[in-house]
Parts: sequence; C-alpha cells; structure tokens
Amino acid sequence: MDTRKYQIASSAKKFSLSSIDPNSSEGLTKVGAIENMVGNILDLRIIQDRLYASGRNAVLIIFQAMDAAGKDSTINHVMSGINPQGCFVKSFKHPNSLELNHDYLWRSTRDLPQRGMIGIFNRSYYEEVLVAKVHPEVVLHQKLPNIIDTNDITPAFWEERYAQIRNYEKRLHTNGIKLIKFFLHISKEEQAKRFLKRIKREDKNWKFSDADMKERAFWDDYQSAYEQCIRQTASDQAPWNVIPSNHKWFARALVSQIIVDEIKALSPEYPTLNEESQSRLKDSQEQLERELSLTNKN
Repeated sequence: MDTRKYQIASSAKKFSLSSIDPNSSEGLTKVGAIENMVGNILDLRIIQDRLYASGRNAVLIIFQAMDAAGKDSTINHVMSGINPQGCFVKSFKHPNSLELNHDYLWRSTRDLPQRGMIGIFNRSYYEEVLVAKVHPEVVLHQKLPNIIDTNDITPAFWEERYAQIRNYEKRLHTNGIKLIKFFLHISKEEQAKRFLKRIKREDKNWKFSDADMKERAFWDDYQSAYEQCIRQTASDQAPWNVIPSNHKWFARALVSQIIVDEIKALSPEYPTLNEESQSRLKDSQEQLERELSLTNKN
C-alpha cells in the first residue's frame, strides 16, 4: 500500500477532508487487508523489541476520531502482538479538577512515554482545539487569564493554541519522541450504522450514550474543526495520517503499515558491547559451561 497519499505534512494549508474518501479500500479485499495486518503485527513485535533494547527513542501514537470511528478496536487489533512491557495506552476523558488547575498540556506531558516505550493516546491534547472549539464554553472551565466569557475566545486565541501545539510537538521530536498521529475518517452515514449496531445489540449497549447523539448534531462543526486542526498542526516532523475508516479491516491494515514504517525509519538496533564487555561476557560463558560440565560428570 502507498501510505504517503494519506500523510498530511507541512504543506497542508489547503487540506480538505473531502480529498480523502472514507469508504476507500484501495481495491483490497477484507482477507487481503487482514493478511497485511497480521504481517505488520509480526514486524512490529520485532522492531518494538529493538526499540525497547536501544532505549534511545520513544514513540507516541495519537488517535483522534469522531465517535464510533474505531479507535478502541484499531488499537486492540494492531497492537495485539507486541510485548505489553514496552507499551501503554492512555485514554483521555474530561479533565478533572486537578488537571483543570494546570495548563491543558500538563496531563499529556505527565503521561509521555519514556525512551524505549511506545505510548498510545486514545484522544489527546488535540481535544483542546476540537471539542473546545465546537463547544467554546469548555474553555471557561480552564480559568485562563482574560477569558471571562465566550466572547473573549477570538480567532487569535485558536491561532495561539495551534502554535503552542506545534511548538510542543517540535520539542518532543527534538528530544527523541517520534509522533505518529492518526485521524480515523468515517462518513456520517457509517457513524449512524455503527450507532444502530450498538443500540440493537445488547452486548454493545454500554458503548452508546445520549451524549453520542448530542455530539452527532454537531457533525459539520467537528469536520470543520478537524480540517482546520490538521491544516494548522501538520508538520514534516509530526504529520497527520488521515485514514479512511468506513471499512475497519482496511483502516487497521493501513494503520499497522504506517506504524511499522515509521518505527523502522528510526533504525532501532540492539546495543553492541565494547571489547571489555565482550570479554566479561566470554568469561561468564566459560564459567557457566564449566559449572554445567561438572554437574553432568557428577
């Protein structure tokens, strides 16, 4: 698969979501896509081990999407083969009182992956230019200076937030954290189908809430917010990957391929030992072999 067509980098100022068909599958069959994903999962396990052993870079994978776009299931399938000791998932809900007493990037910074680790953010600091933009009253809870009511939230406010995020991600990149950002792109019709499935299936009822329908009424506002967000925060170091997601099996294959390619590009390798360490290793080997030899004689 040519994943580059779905990658939005620094030249994204005129990007439009309409340029990517959420129903696309590039002619792949479901069986073919699953085979691709399985192969990528095996590759990911190998390169994750090297990433962990090298301890030089960290990887932060961000998933953003409309409700029912498949974030949870994509994470579940794509990351199913890796060593859980080298990976974690953080889901960001509504900020609590402690988080609201800090700047909006604080809670994300607190959960950044350490070197050698893969961190996955299921939603992220991007909610502050998505949900907060669609519902600007959210900003009022953040106790910001000079923001008394929503009339104080001007276009300049959002421009500043985009700039803050760009600078934040530049700092992460400079300090060895590789960002891989995904927007799972579904159609409004597909969301309706998935909501109905959650309503009709008793084992899926728990995944649906009245809030889902309330937010669906703001569909066009969210599409505009996502489009502007991608335009403003895509960079060469931290591009956005806009994934057609009406077909979950295609989205998972594409996401898994991008993750493998991006981590491989870091060229993680197992640490090499200097001569002194190799000599000590050989001494240990000889000692253990002598011990086993004596044990076998007895």
